[in-house]
Amino acid sequence: MKTHFPALLLTVSILTSCGGPETGQNAEKSPAAELEGTWKLLSGTLIEKGDTTVTDYTKNVSFIKIINDSHFAFLQHDLNKGKDTTTASFSAGGGAYTLKDSAYTEKLEYCTAREWEGNEFHFTISIQNDTLVQRGVEKVEAAGVERLNIEKYVRVK
Repeated sequence: MKTHFPALLLTVSILTSCGGPETGQNAEKSPAAELEGTWKLLSGTLIEKGDTTVTDYTKNVSFIKIINDSHFAFLQHDLNKGKDTTTASFSAGGGAYTLKDSAYTEKLEYCTAREWEGNEFHFTISIQNDTLVQRGVEKVEAAGVERLNIEKYVRVK
């Protein structure tokens, strides 16, 4: 009787080294994996009590958001290094987040605006290529804030 063990072993080795459809460069990333990274805020739109304010974050101010597998942090500062008293600013915050499909919830644990701490913010996110859009209502009773916030980010490479 002739054995085909060496040929069978070679075939199994080749098939296992190729991997399944979810490995390699062609694999689709999970929503959480797509969200992880550093994001630079390009623009923000706030709609509050019928008034709309659009801020271009590519001019006088810089804002980044850093997201890992369980937490987020944001940093914002003016681009004049605090030398212009009318635009001098710095703010930061962070905490844990959850993500289920496109439902993204931030639990703000740390913030330079302390009355914002301890609040949850519910957003819907969408990611297209290197662009993240985050949309949701920010409600902070202690600060008298209830507004729609729409933010557009680009991934920092």
